[in-house]
Amino acid sequence: MRRLLAPVFLAPIFLALAAAPAFASPGEDAFNDVCSGCHTVDPPSITAPALKGVVGRKIASLSDFQYSSGLKAKGGTWTEAALNAFIADPKTFAPGTTMTAGAPDPTQRQAIIDYLKAQK
Repeated sequence: MRRLLAPVFLAPIFLALAAAPAFASPGEDAFNDVCSGCHTVDPPSITAPALKGVVGRKIASLSDFQYSSGLKAKGGTWTEAALNAFIADPKTFAPGTTMTAGAPDPTQRQAIIDYLKAQK
């Protein structure tokens, strides 16, 4: 009898687990920890540019954001290497930038870049 009742009692637990939201990826967690205080993925973003589609985009190119003189002068494209250098040390990458926070840990930076690559 016990064997027959177990599935009945466990069914609500299995259904709840199936409907539970997926856990965030390491990159999304890193983005939330390091970047989301200023940035969003989807527009609008008030304090910093929205980062959806940033990989491959021209630096300082969104028309709805007023970029710092440091980023305007930098030029180029947000490649993985450029993002890595900027996130590692924003002031060295683009002197005059207003971005103050970075991620010195290379594993965390790569997770953030991988997450941003998926945001198209």
